[in-house]
Amino acid sequence: MPAPVAFISDIHGNAEALSAVLADIRGKGITRVVCLGDIVGYGPEPIRCVDLVRENCEFSLMGNHDFAVLYEPTNFNPSAESAAFWTREALDAEPDDAKRQQRYEFLGRLRVRAVLSEPGDRMNVLLVHGSPRRPINEYIFSDDVQSAPDKLTTIFERVSKVCFVGHTHVPGVFTDEPDFYPPGELSDNTYRFVDGEKAIINVGSVGQPRDLDPRASYVVLEPANGAGTDKPYGQVRFVRVPYNIEACAAKIKAIPQLSDWLADRLYEGR
Repeated sequence: MPAPVAFISDIHGNAEALSAVLADIRGKGITRVVCLGDIVGYGPEPIRCVDLVRENCEFSLMGNHDFAVLYEPTNFNPSAESAAFWTREALDAEPDDAKRQQRYEFLGRLRVRAVLSEPGDRMNVLLVHGSPRRPINEYIFSDDVQSAPDKLTTIFERVSKVCFVGHTHVPGVFTDEPDFYPPGELSDNTYRFVDGEKAIINVGSVGQPRDLDPRASYVVLEPANGAGTDKPYGQVRFVRVPYNIEACAAKIKAIPQLSDWLADRLYEGR
């Protein structure tokens, strides 16, 4: 039976939230952690977040904000662009040449997509930051179920069974009906895999939730009880973790290049 896997995403330089989530994961006895990207951007502690992900995650994907810091923040709003440039300055300011190089090399090696599978596993769980179609930048919104069903059809054509994403900062489950289920509409905040049904799981955001719940969000992929080798995983459980928002907000407001709005929105989860 495979071990459970915790998926985190969209940390955005919020070390207060990331530390709380990692502690919660350890408290549950989970040893496998995967990050779906956007380690940096917006938040006040990019270096600490990069180091925590390096130390605690099996691997990480590249998000659009990670890409922006390495290259250029194209199509970013002014607050996001300013945060990207400041994040780059913060990484560059590391006085230890070796540490600075190690962090940049880590960010530069982040994968665009990955497949998580166990021996004999036919699920081949796909992992991307944005969408299976455009892994770094494409958003999959809950409204797409009604306003863009063709978009979802095209996206689901690239999913064999299950895909995990982040990017929108809004947790929930898309199915290929198409439909969208926020965690509150799932029994025990848990989605159980259904034969013949494809699913895209948005794990939500650790560092900047936008579903009006300010608590950090992550998910756990759990083994299927008594299932055969072709079904090693049976369900996905959504988890929320409170953290010290005040501490993170104060750090943001102490940095002139970061908009105060980036701090204020944390209290409201938007």
